[in-house]
Amino acid sequence: MFSRWVFGYGSLVWRPAFVFEDRASGFIRGFARRFWQGSPDHRGVPDDPGRVVTLVPDAEAICWGMAYRVAEPVWDDVVRALDDRESGGFERYELAVGFAGEGREPVEALVYVATEGNPNFLGPAPLEEMARQVRRARGKSGTNADYVHQLALALRELGAEDEHVFGLAEAIARG
Repeated sequence: MFSRWVFGYGSLVWRPAFVFEDRASGFIRGFARRFWQGSPDHRGVPDDPGRVVTLVPDAEAICWGMAYRVAEPVWDDVVRALDDRESGGFERYELAVGFAGEGREPVEALVYVATEGNPNFLGPAPLEEMARQVRRARGKSGTNADYVHQLALALRELGAEDEHVFGLAEAIARG
């Protein structure tokens, strides 16, 4: 049976909220995960957006996350749900995803990326400034601090290193 892949590097790592046939930890090369995208809906509001992760080009980076194999009969429904969830500046990309260990060949996967040209892109900021913004932000999907905490926890469970995520989580906890 034909199936396709979705790769998540943010909330999809711990909360896919869609039907999948299989999942495995995976990675993409050439991109770094950064809290540079504003969330005016899910983790904030228009007047006080939260910060969620996007991918930024970085030739030396490896970004770990979770890859999900989705069956063809449900693919269109999954993509519609993801388009709604990843609204506010995210665009669809097809990127190569590799897997750790033996036995799995790389796959092309659907990945949502928010680029610099979208209206909710916030870009870099000092760590403490991002932590203050995240501590106060809340949206329809919950607090922004919970998003950061859950992502850090999920990445640690995968054994993935991410100084940016872990540094922001620690700064928020220092509060």
